[in-house]
Amino acid sequence: MSEPADYDAIIIGAGVIGGAVAYELARRGHRTLSVDKGPGAGYGSTSSSSAVIRFSYSTETGVAAAWDGMHYWKHWGEYLGAPDESGYAQLVQCGMALLIPGEEGHHNRVMPIWDRLDVPYEFWDRTALAAKAPTFDLRLYGPPARSDDPSFWNEAHGEMVGALFSPDAGYVDDPQLAAHNLQRAAEAQGGEFRFRTEVVGIARRQGRVAGVELSDGSTVNADVVVNVGGPHSSYINQLAGVYDTMNIKTQSIRHETYHVPGPPDMDFTTDGFAVADDDSGIYFRPQPGNNILIGTTDPPCDPKIPVGPDEELGELTSDGWETNTLRINKRIPTLGVPLPHEKKGVVDRYDKSDDWIPIYDRTDLDGFYVAIGTSGNQFKNAGVAGHMMAELIDAVEGGRDHDADPLQVTARYTGLNLDMATFSRNRQIHADSSMSVHG
Repeated sequence: MSEPADYDAIIIGAGVIGGAVAYELARRGHRTLSVDKGPGAGYGSTSSSSAVIRFSYSTETGVAAAWDGMHYWKHWGEYLGAPDESGYAQLVQCGMALLIPGEEGHHNRVMPIWDRLDVPYEFWDRTALAAKAPTFDLRLYGPPARSDDPSFWNEAHGEMVGALFSPDAGYVDDPQLAAHNLQRAAEAQGGEFRFRTEVVGIARRQGRVAGVELSDGSTVNADVVVNVGGPHSSYINQLAGVYDTMNIKTQSIRHETYHVPGPPDMDFTTDGFAVADDDSGIYFRPQPGNNILIGTTDPPCDPKIPVGPDEELGELTSDGWETNTLRINKRIPTLGVPLPHEKKGVVDRYDKSDDWIPIYDRTDLDGFYVAIGTSGNQFKNAGVAGHMMAELIDAVEGGRDHDADPLQVTARYTGLNLDMATFSRNRQIHADSSMSVHG
């Protein structure tokens, strides 16, 4: 006789995606336990997220998920259905402009998908863009380069074509609070959470997962275990013995974002909008108090530095600070260049997949699932990722051969089809991936 399970499902990780998986499973009646090494929900890479809500993905399923995902944030309190003593995270819909440097560019992948899926957007030609963003220098300086590369200082060589503006885009004001909201919602459905709890092994029984082994020597039993470990994801997969069986791998990489004052000739918090600028190699969005958050789109010239999931990260690098503040200063000349000793921003890590597309899938170990490889671009999809994972787990545990017949999930708010094959662990490197991040 098999040992009785303590829980139906154990979720490793209590960031925003892990919290959403726990909530979606709990609301379907599963007895869930979430375990996390941190002191509380969202204390890992979630807390450092830029939390941009945008739809400029290069695959149809990626766009469909992001468009549906926005509706979770728009109806956040209603979706959660449970109070939080700390209040709710808020969606700020400032809109987002995807700048169009020339006839060739990421917009050519995005616009046809937006048209097919009825994602609202406006096409701004150069004249309209200049009117909407009078502080911007709309000349071209790309392709992106580092500030210590002589080509960085080349004169402009052309003019911006315009932009695609999505008015429903924006950002979530408090990423860590969003994870806490999901914890409270899962708990209201009977879900349990254990913090400062480290998983050191994956238990097996009769060829399938049987639970997790903890650093205190105990084992917690469950028929389903979900790896949502973020930067720890590849380590957890190795514990489960599934790392080498997956065609798409993940790794933890170091990442910086930067905070600078907005331009003195406008209030960027109220009058600005989020921007994806592939010509410069950055994205940026408003911050309260007329400030701007800057992130790199990870162009080829920018280093991708692998770091251990618990390795000391150090401070903001002078090279990163200088390169990215100079990049935005080219685009907004009135911004001014912050002094080197005034570096402000965040250093963290995220789990990058080989093609920057997440892995939401089962594994070769029955009962062991993964929601990983979020590559710094999946915060916005927390709700829809939780929904997809819960649907997948119920289908596979019910006997579906997802590898042979990939699950098609109906999006909760938009009714769009979400083809789970897009997120398969065994896919080939996706040819249509932009291999970049717009936040």
